[in-house]
Amino acid sequence: MKVSAICIGRAEKLPGKSYKTGINKMPVTGAVLIDENGLLGDKICNRKYHGGPEQAVYVEGGVTLDWWSEQLGRPLEPGTFGENLVIDGLDNRDIAAGDRLVLEGGVILEATSARIPCATFAARMDDPTFPKRYTKALRPGFYCRVIAGGSVMVGEGATSQAFEGERVTIPEMMQHFRKRLSEESRSRFLLAPINARLRAEIEAQ
Repeated sequence: MKVSAICIGRAEKLPGKSYKTGINKMPVTGAVLIDENGLLGDKICNRKYHGGPEQAVYVEGGVTLDWWSEQLGRPLEPGTFGENLVIDGLDNRDIAAGDRLVLEGGVILEATSARIPCATFAARMDDPTFPKRYTKALRPGFYCRVIAGGSVMVGEGATSQAFEGERVTIPEMMQHFRKRLSEESRSRFLLAPINARLRAEIEAQ
């Protein structure tokens, strides 16, 4: 696997929206620094739902984006889904909370949660039905916390390290989003290193 694209966004309004968003990300060249809050220079506008240490970096797998390109009948330019990193050779369905991506330059990312589509994503795709389609596909991108920061460059290698404890997959997180979990599933979710906000919601059930 390797890093095939690095994308950052600036604050701007999408057609039909009154607020600014950083979802419209564009690929960049050269090294980009990553710290505990994500990629330096990447604009996060709505910090209630986006950004922060638990959602510092948004990753899409190249295998998944290729699948979406086939489904949509058109190529997807890097950043189309609002992702920060595209990792060639990675299928989002294989990732679970706690799995780590170790980049050649020393950056280490740990998966925390599934990307849940919203109205801003629908506007970005110019399709009000796309969030439902994205959810139904169960191939969501995923957010990561930064275990080790540093610089990242396009073309550098990436390896995955599987979490050794309970596996709660990224598709499973999407499938159960805001649904009451069985006691068995609740126990599994809480034993995994999931996003802190998701953990709080599950503990409150």
